[in-house]
Amino acid sequence: MNIKRIFILVCDSLGIGELPDASDYGDKGSHTLKHTAEAVGGVHLPSLEKLGLGRIDEIPGLDPHSPCIGAYGKMAEKSKGKDTTTGHWEMMGLVSEKPFPLYPDGFPPEIIKPFEKEIGRKVLGNKPASGTEIIKELGEEHYRTGSPIVYTSGDSVFQIACHEKIVPLETLYDWSRTARKLLIGDHEVGRVIARPFEGEPGHFKRTENRRDFAVKPRGKTVLKTAQEKGVKVIGIGKIEDIFSGEGITEGFHTGNNHDSMMKTLELAETENSGIIFTNLVDFDMLYGHRNDPIGYAKALTAFDQQLELLLRKLTPSDLLFITGDHGCDPTDVSTDHTREYVPILAYSPSGSSSISLGIRETFADLGATCLEAFNLPYSSTGKSFYKEIFSEVKVS
Repeated sequence: MNIKRIFILVCDSLGIGELPDASDYGDKGSHTLKHTAEAVGGVHLPSLEKLGLGRIDEIPGLDPHSPCIGAYGKMAEKSKGKDTTTGHWEMMGLVSEKPFPLYPDGFPPEIIKPFEKEIGRKVLGNKPASGTEIIKELGEEHYRTGSPIVYTSGDSVFQIACHEKIVPLETLYDWSRTARKLLIGDHEVGRVIARPFEGEPGHFKRTENRRDFAVKPRGKTVLKTAQEKGVKVIGIGKIEDIFSGEGITEGFHTGNNHDSMMKTLELAETENSGIIFTNLVDFDMLYGHRNDPIGYAKALTAFDQQLELLLRKLTPSDLLFITGDHGCDPTDVSTDHTREYVPILAYSPSGSSSISLGIRETFADLGATCLEAFNLPYSSTGKSFYKEIFSEVKVS
């Protein structure tokens, strides 16, 4: 089968049950998808259901016996960690043996003092916090003083929140680049995140002008390999940021799930070949981290409807993957990511139906499959499941 286009849709934080080592991360019993569905009395996701999502595990509202048009399974994370960068890197062939550093007590003086000196201002906060809660707490003081709010979370992140009227976006992005340069060695966090917000005191809200400044990949990714062989790689959402632009031919920085899917649908009409790699951030940012299973379920429904439009645009030379990068159980006691398996759904109009991919040992199997689909060599980091997808090639 001659594959010309690959679509990868990452539902950010869509976990599908605890990994065997979940207790080591404080995540025993986590199951983002099932607990979200239970919270709303069952989910109605016909597009995902026909791709086999209900066959991976018992999910309220999904029929495990409904006809399946593609291949389905789940993937285990081999890397140490449960963050966005680690998950996406592993999908593209990089397994992280060393986790990124965490700061449950805030950042030490050897980080904060040089940062303050570089930007010429003192910082506020410097502690783990919910992004929405910390701007409620410190937003007015920031509004008055112009001091940036610095905070972290259960992930390896250095986050800087500033009001767009007080600190222009480009200044905030420059401060984020400054932090990125300072955070090296033992303090090399996975991402520095610019978190702009707007509104008047007492009514602050975050905007969609977030930017992620990730550490550069610690090796050659599948994306880089494909790009070097002439494959165009287009990143949508925060994909370009996650890979620090490496292996990305063109990036589109969309602000939410809807816009990311609309751009994906647009490119399905205009691009004839290449990899179109989309991150759908709302599941994680708006609902998982805010312990909002109802919002999470509604976002899944909206995605499912747009997914149906994409399925209609796929040709026999297209291959679609849908997966997650970690969990973020919205019913968990914390607001942090959760250590979970992620679903893997694969579909091509020319591929096989009702194919179980089982439990994959690493997210890197996805990247290996992409390379085999383009007849490119791949390392032993991942094991391709390309032949399973096309085990019974359809004849038109």
